[in-house]
Amino acid sequence: MVGLGDNNNPSCQNNISSKAKDKKKNKKKKRGGSKRKMTAEQTLAFKSVTEWVYLDRHHHPNSSSTAGLSSWVVDDFGVQKSLGRGMEKMVFELHSHSKHSDGFLSPSKLVERAHGNGVKVLALTDHDTMSGITEAVEAARRFGIKIIPGVEISTIFSPSRNPEMEEPVHILAYYSSCGPTRYEELDKLLANIREGRYVRAKDMVLKLNKLKLPLKWEHVTKIAGKGVAPGRLHVARAMVEAGYVENLKQAFARYLYDGGPAYSTGSEPLAEEAVQLICETGGLAVLAHPWALKNPIPIIRRLKDAGLHGMEVYRSDGRLAAYNDLADTYNLLKLGGSDYHGRGGHGESELGSVNLPVVVLHDFLKVARPIWCSAIKDILEGYAKEPSDTNLAKIARFTRMGSFKGSTPSSCGKDLIDRCLASWLTAEEQQNDEFEAIRLKLSHATINLSGVQ
Repeated sequence: MVGLGDNNNPSCQNNISSKAKDKKKNKKKKRGGSKRKMTAEQTLAFKSVTEWVYLDRHHHPNSSSTAGLSSWVVDDFGVQKSLGRGMEKMVFELHSHSKHSDGFLSPSKLVERAHGNGVKVLALTDHDTMSGITEAVEAARRFGIKIIPGVEISTIFSPSRNPEMEEPVHILAYYSSCGPTRYEELDKLLANIREGRYVRAKDMVLKLNKLKLPLKWEHVTKIAGKGVAPGRLHVARAMVEAGYVENLKQAFARYLYDGGPAYSTGSEPLAEEAVQLICETGGLAVLAHPWALKNPIPIIRRLKDAGLHGMEVYRSDGRLAAYNDLADTYNLLKLGGSDYHGRGGHGESELGSVNLPVVVLHDFLKVARPIWCSAIKDILEGYAKEPSDTNLAKIARFTRMGSFKGSTPSSCGKDLIDRCLASWLTAEEQQNDEFEAIRLKLSHATINLSGVQ
């Protein structure tokens, strides 16, 4: 008689082998879900998203046809996975920070890292500044990445103008390739917030000094860097370097958390006002990390009334069901990003680690593109009405005009507009009477690009 543990028995071996296979199959299912060909909806979404991503690369094989889509599958979550060689996954990173606010990398290093991680579209969303966008755009050209000019705006939600009930709220703004309309108005708001950040950081240092932690203001500003408004992270880094805490997490947990003993508020605008301004300047307004809010429902309700377009629902660890349901309730786009700062450590999500389903990306662009198209029209129209250097600079703000130069320092206005539009809009979006009128106005205008940086 053969014992149960006798592995020489062929029927026993087959049994073990089949059990092991089942176990492996179940493990695989749990880990990544079953794979299947894309549905018609997903195929259409993928084609549309890819066309937009490769606008400035007219010969990309996926930009004008569905060729190669059969090499793609999606998992149970609708995330695209490539089966064939040479195919590219559409990775959008919609939340990242550079040294221009509280990140650790320069915009160009951030773009380089994003490229290494397979990111195709990167939104640089520094806190309360867009000063890193130009460098990011320059680097993105070298690495073949598309940049969405963005910013994360620090605001306050005040339910009844009662300071005790106030809560900090961060709003992400996403703009078209040529940035916001009425840029000066947005820039003024951001400058006021940055000035308030200096006051706030100084107050934090003062509070820490009173708590017998003699931190020096010069130490904080040195860490922040020239021209960067210091934030909590810079104060926390100074505390670590001075030896008052072991790490950044401890600095926040003991002293700098919302309402903590060294916490301080700045001069942030009301959340609703920021959302309204984003909408008025041709941007898409999205609520950042709603899971960090103490009382998200009244905030989401109020911001939706002010014009909020979406909220973060996806993280690197998946979609958060409660916030997904809230987005459904208030008819908001469901987005997400890594919120990458480059500080390292186990707690930080990597650039491009948030898997946004292709249908989600399509929904995002479906809402964003008409808004961006209108903003581009307004900026170009301003130049057509008054072809001054100032108005040309508005077109060039986040665009490398050198790439539009011909063999001479001068260029026809119509040619410039055509080249800009070909990089920014689809052929369908360009078929617009208002764009035709702009072309006509500039058909005989000569533009000197040599002075535009």
